[in-house]
Amino acid sequence: MSTRTTPAEPGAPAASRSRSWLRDHSELGVSLLLLVIGVLVLTDALTMPLDLAQRGPVGPRTVPLAVGTGLLVIAALLAVDVLRGGRGEAGTGEDIDLAEPGDWRTVLLLAGVFLGNAVLIEPLGFPVSGALLFWGSAYALGSRHLHRDPLIAAVLSLVTFFVFNNLLGVPLPGGPLMGVL
Repeated sequence: MSTRTTPAEPGAPAASRSRSWLRDHSELGVSLLLLVIGVLVLTDALTMPLDLAQRGPVGPRTVPLAVGTGLLVIAALLAVDVLRGGRGEAGTGEDIDLAEPGDWRTVLLLAGVFLGNAVLIEPLGFPVSGALLFWGSAYALGSRHLHRDPLIAAVLSLVTFFVFNNLLGVPLPGGPLMGVL
């Protein structure tokens, strides 16, 4: 029989009891994170300079105020639930073997594709750099359809460019194809 006390025992040292309480209520960390993010979003929204010419029922503060308020409400509800004994369900996860090492080749290929897109978007424009991004991501994630993937990537990139540039009014760099598109 062991003489060691468990953290749940009343005779356990105060440090052990506090560590046990924190371990049992670890979801409060998520609540605290949501609270901090909500306060930051609300502070940013309330200190946003407004142009008096931009009056209307929905201004630039509307969405940040709604998101910040929602974050604060969710943080409070989560904290109350945790303090009342609620616990999140353990995720069932995917069919992965945690003993296997990570696939660093895929991670590095994806990082390279994203970095390449960031470097090439200005000189080549979004249609070309976006196509390279989509095709490179598909390749890094295992697709080996060398005739189909570049075509799908080009179509996705052009559709994304037209939706953002023409329908949403968000200008994306066109690059050398600007006169053609």
